[in-house]
Amino acid sequence: MTESPGSDANTPSRNRKRFPGISSRSYEHPADRSALVALRKLTGFDTVFKTLSGLLPERSLRLLFLSDSVRVSDQQFAHLHAMLRDACYVLDLEKVPPMYVNQDPQPNAMCIGLDEPIIVVTTGLVELLDEEEMRAVVGHEVGHALSGHAVYRTILLFLTNLATKVAWIPLGNVAVMAIVTALREWFRKSELSADRAGLLVGQDLQASMRGLMKLAGGNHLHEMNVDAFLKQAEEYESGGDLRDSVLKILNLLPRSHPFTTVRAAELKKWAESRDYQRIMDGHYPRRDEDKDASVSDSFKDSAAHYADSVRTSKDPLMGLVRDIAGGAGDLGGKLRDTVFGTRPNGNGTNGTSGSDGSESAGK
Repeated sequence: MTESPGSDANTPSRNRKRFPGISSRSYEHPADRSALVALRKLTGFDTVFKTLSGLLPERSLRLLFLSDSVRVSDQQFAHLHAMLRDACYVLDLEKVPPMYVNQDPQPNAMCIGLDEPIIVVTTGLVELLDEEEMRAVVGHEVGHALSGHAVYRTILLFLTNLATKVAWIPLGNVAVMAIVTALREWFRKSELSADRAGLLVGQDLQASMRGLMKLAGGNHLHEMNVDAFLKQAEEYESGGDLRDSVLKILNLLPRSHPFTTVRAAELKKWAESRDYQRIMDGHYPRRDEDKDASVSDSFKDSAAHYADSVRTSKDPLMGLVRDIAGGAGDLGGKLRDTVFGTRPNGNGTNGTSGSDGSESAGK
């Protein structure tokens, strides 16, 4: 059963702003928002997914967590229950989703379910994070619930499992994995959206940063530094050559979450943006306006975001894309330099050795 936060909801340990009627569109990543707006506009969308729910192991998962995990309440993990109610109060989520703590040393949290979402956190995560870091994580999962991500997460889990079962069918696995790959790309963006929701709930950027650092490096904060951690993200994006760019893509494809340093950098960038400040000032899209949201405008925002990402990216592959789009001359030379990391010297040559072993004089 779910419950309503109501007027007696647990108040936060410090004064936080609340966002009455806030729409998830206010914090969703542009690529995530465009997909969700389009899906919500589809006629019969809810009916199709409720029908599909009969094929998914949702009921089994609910029974599993009910029977083999600890359900959070005012009697069990009361501090997590207070955080959950607080997060729903801040984001004005009408019903508080059931929340379970599952025995697992791996730090993790998820929001799943087609009919009514449920939130699951592992003991590894509870033991790793302090109160404010955990508050951001709970807000992250409540953000998933408010956006409706739990529906697509459940389908992604189902399709990933299906892909292993049809691997023996010629081309069957290829077709399913194509859908899974697209869903994973969307879901990675939805994680960035939920990180923003976590910041809106916790309203403590440093706590969000600490939590992400702990997910990457464990409970050794005295050995870690936020600025150095963010520099890793910058080095990851700009370092290497085209071969590294391809390896980045291959490393990312099987993942449902962006890399942790990238998440930290993206969240800090959003926290410093005008969009975040407008929300904190009380200017944000309202939930009762969702039905009037324009699909075309959402796709335009998404396209503009990707175009801006290509324009500002320091990644070698994105630099090559900009050169191609700009009609760069000597494309073969640029491709060679990007792939092998060579750079021309002041005489216009790449400074490599001549056929006799001596350096070319550039004549």
